[in-house]
Amino acid sequence: MDASTEGRITTEVRGRILLIGIDRSAKMNGFTPVMMDGLVEAYTRLDEDSDLWCGVLFGHGDHFTAGLDLPRWHERMRSGERRRGTGAVDPTALGRKCTKPIVTAVQGVTYTLGIELMLAGDIVVAADDCRFSQLEPLRGIHAAGGATIRFVQRGGWGNAMYHLLTSDVFDSAEALRIGLVQEVVPAGTQLARALELAAVICEGAPLAVQATKASSMRFVEEGEAAAIAALGPTQVELAATEDATEGVASFVERRMGDFKGR
Repeated sequence: MDASTEGRITTEVRGRILLIGIDRSAKMNGFTPVMMDGLVEAYTRLDEDSDLWCGVLFGHGDHFTAGLDLPRWHERMRSGERRRGTGAVDPTALGRKCTKPIVTAVQGVTYTLGIELMLAGDIVVAADDCRFSQLEPLRGIHAAGGATIRFVQRGGWGNAMYHLLTSDVFDSAEALRIGLVQEVVPAGTQLARALELAAVICEGAPLAVQATKASSMRFVEEGEAAAIAALGPTQVELAATEDATEGVASFVERRMGDFKGR
């Protein structure tokens, strides 16, 4: 397939990490339906493969993504067609969510869907050359991939409305200020830093890491009482795993744990 026309999603396994690459650099990684289908497949693979403990999402070339290639999406938008009801993982986390941690590295133009993808993940590393914009109202539509929700969650109402309603372009420093990204690094180093963070995450017991993410997500979606109620039963389940036994042994022996995900 010619990545410059329909584009593609690349995948590469490095140890316990799945690298997921957005590849249509000749078109600023503008998303086609083919690319979204590929991203769904990659996220589902990450979620279902027990040998994969963390994902890293990045864009090939100078930009993360300019967002949807709108002419290629018009008919899907009119029909309301989505793959969120198919049982596969939804990369925007509005349907089935990925249970594994996802670190996203962004650079250059990171517009519309690009912001929504990074906010659907867990940690964002931004290059200092990023330009962000959620500009759907300038195209006669509104953000439908989670930005109207997660902008408010991460940045608060005022910051969210400032950027969502004005459709302005803002930089990495502003994204860091309002909590959309967690680190800003020199352009060209963002993927390496994201991989470093993913490697650190993979030092933890994977079932415990996934339970940690699930607990925080339960609080966001179901509230404090539900999150509290699940803490004890989840801890009982984790304490019965081989990894918990290894965790105690590594503590006593003052070494890093050798976890297996069991």
